[in-house]
Amino acid sequence: MEFFELIQKRHSIRKFLDKPVAPELIERILQAVNRAPSAGNLQAFEIFLVQGQKQRAALAQAAFGQEFLLQAPVSLVFCTHPARSEWRYSQRGTSLYTIQDATIACTFAMLAAVDLGLGTVWVGAFDEQEVSRAIGDPPGLYPVAILPVGYPADQPVHRSRRTLDELVHRLDES
Repeated sequence: MEFFELIQKRHSIRKFLDKPVAPELIERILQAVNRAPSAGNLQAFEIFLVQGQKQRAALAQAAFGQEFLLQAPVSLVFCTHPARSEWRYSQRGTSLYTIQDATIACTFAMLAAVDLGLGTVWVGAFDEQEVSRAIGDPPGLYPVAILPVGYPADQPVHRSRRTLDELVHRLDES
């Protein structure tokens, strides 16, 4: 798919078909994530692939009852891994770069999923401790995004966006 077409096709999907995602599609998404840029190529993030009904229900509860997390057959939980960045970048690495790494990786997953005919929605509203519990309380990792992945049950209409004149602040030499 042409890149700009892909961007136009991406929507926040909150209704998923009751249809499993083939393992080879999940693998392609994860391979795309592994190509995401990261500060110093340290990849200061970890991904938890959640497919079990019990864990998906726990994620939905941790995300303040967002039931589509239970409906989607797969969720990817992106966590920061500050220790991977701290040795090189100190505080800036642990407080910023690791978050950037995880969120860029999540963006790559989102776009790869759309390219494969799947739908996603970025979930950032959740109780961090509850999400950590749902993925097994990994020490030293902090969840920053949940990405449910599945086949869209409907196709939302495009919502209006800010104009570029509102969004972009152009600076020149004068």
